[in-house]
Amino acid sequence: MTFEQFAVARLPSLLRYAVVLTGDRDLAQDVVQEVLARAQVRWKRISGADSPEAYVRRMVLNEYLSWRRSWAARNVHAVGERLVDLDDARGGVHDHAQDVVDADDLWKRLATLGRKQRAVLVLRYYEHLDDDAIADLLGCSPVTVRSHASRALKNLRLSSERQYMIHAEETS
Repeated sequence: MTFEQFAVARLPSLLRYAVVLTGDRDLAQDVVQEVLARAQVRWKRISGADSPEAYVRRMVLNEYLSWRRSWAARNVHAVGERLVDLDDARGGVHDHAQDVVDADDLWKRLATLGRKQRAVLVLRYYEHLDDDAIADLLGCSPVTVRSHASRALKNLRLSSERQYMIHAEETS
């Protein structure tokens, strides 16, 4: 497979992955563009890998984690594609408006997480990787992955509970 064929075939998937990581469509496009530019130069080596797509996805993850570290940490926005637009097919008949509200709420809460915590959740729940694979990608131990996941989920729960309490106070 040539680089051009790979890029055309995998670009939508790489962009969705980057959007979920960054929470910002524009930043995701920048990350993917940077990665694909580097991948084109190294395509002979990458195409010889067991899984060129996994290799490029790891490049996207690494680029996200290092992308202007201080800028990205302060500017992860709760805008961009909605989770329902990212193939969040749960089946059945749902209220679309409630899906959008829930997705917006989730984006806002995800934006409050640190980059590694967010990356762990994306790799676990979006990419369906186990702790050992995530640890390998992030260059840490599986215990650290579980710690990041635990803290991230705790923060998301606390954020959700605070919003519920604020909403309950406003309606009473």
